[in-house]
Amino acid sequence: MKYLNQHEAISVDEELFNEYKFSVDQLMELAGLSCAHAIADAYNPVSLRTNKILICCGPGNNGGDGLVAARHLSLMNYSPYVYYPKRTDKELFKNLQHQAECMGIDVSVDCPAADWVEAEFGLIVDALFGFSFKPPVRESFKPIMEVLQRTKLPIVSIDIPSGWDVELGPQTDCDIKPDCLISLTAPKLCAKHLTASAKHYLGGRFVPKKLEEKYAMNLPAYRDRDLYVKLS
Repeated sequence: MKYLNQHEAISVDEELFNEYKFSVDQLMELAGLSCAHAIADAYNPVSLRTNKILICCGPGNNGGDGLVAARHLSLMNYSPYVYYPKRTDKELFKNLQHQAECMGIDVSVDCPAADWVEAEFGLIVDALFGFSFKPPVRESFKPIMEVLQRTKLPIVSIDIPSGWDVELGPQTDCDIKPDCLISLTAPKLCAKHLTASAKHYLGGRFVPKKLEEKYAMNLPAYRDRDLYVKLS
């Protein structure tokens, strides 16, 4: 299986939009749904200390995936709480927030305190930055990154562990160490830097065979009706 560099990841997305005529919200819904199913496979709600999940969403498409995942997780016996500090005027993201709130999910702009996170939640989903991210982390996101760096709770990162270089992986000893990574479309090079004990899933069962062959992705086969593949 091929691990994509940043340029390849961007090119694959552009071809899905331009050549294959997928819309952003269509891919986001499929990606977020697959993330929710992978999380449910890795962390059964009855096995967690509590079924409450903190989902940290950034301003881009990665954050949109997190908002979609929150909505689906709320239908799967989890209780999501969304930290979404930097909003956008794009209609898609406004709709995703509205849909989450209509499901009874709290969506907050206030950075949660570390002690409250440890006491309140059983799992954290990191949907802050995607494969377009380039270090360093902007000042406004440093407080939540400190919470993620200090936590003893398991962290699930969507596509890229936030703060990591998409190709080189963690750049400092302070970068977060996810317990699980859900790669979308295809793994990115940074996934090679996961710890040996980390869980790794592939989600996003929507890649056309012709596109997979063009980039020599060699993706694993999805089982039956599953929306994810467990890689490790």
